[in-house]
Amino acid sequence: MNKVLVINASARKERSLSRYMTNVFVETWQTKYPDDVIVHREIGQEPIPHVTETWIAGAFKPAELRTAEHIEALTISDQLIAELKAANIIVLGAPMYNWSVPSALKAYIDQVLRVNETVLISKDNPKNPYTGLLKEKKVYLLMVRGNNGYGFGEYYEHMDFQSGYLRTVFTIMGLEDIEAVTMDGVDMGPKLLDVAAEKVKRLIV
Repeated sequence: MNKVLVINASARKERSLSRYMTNVFVETWQTKYPDDVIVHREIGQEPIPHVTETWIAGAFKPAELRTAEHIEALTISDQLIAELKAANIIVLGAPMYNWSVPSALKAYIDQVLRVNETVLISKDNPKNPYTGLLKEKKVYLLMVRGNNGYGFGEYYEHMDFQSGYLRTVFTIMGLEDIEAVTMDGVDMGPKLLDVAAEKVKRLIV
């Protein structure tokens, strides 16, 4: 039995296209694997706090040296990291905002990409200092962009700071088994929704 963590990062709710994709994923997954556990993490409608100076000080201290203030500042980070560690499957629904990710998603990433919890950093290897601590998990990136042309070799490829960034973040945490589906174009008619749904369904084997 797998545990599937579904993360929604869109500020929209009813008209969110990335939520449409995660909903298709969940419905398809539950049909195929009815005994699996689905866990939802909402960060678009329930934003994650940004890191603070106290958070940073606590994160880089050994646990036994942290003050009560450090422990409190790291509470949400601990919860979010525990969710990631417990999951076998991670599904992220993420729109592109201003050619990158929503600020709520960036705040989430800052909370979970944490030294000695999800990544080790070695000063002895400056060219490749990162060792990810999250292993044997599958990641699905379900991404929406408001325009076309962001794919490899296309005219807006140089403006895509979404897909490469997300792949880098998960890879640094040790998650290299990543599959992605993108939904591009401003005029999201029924046919494009159907195409996106089929792409998502084909991910699940």
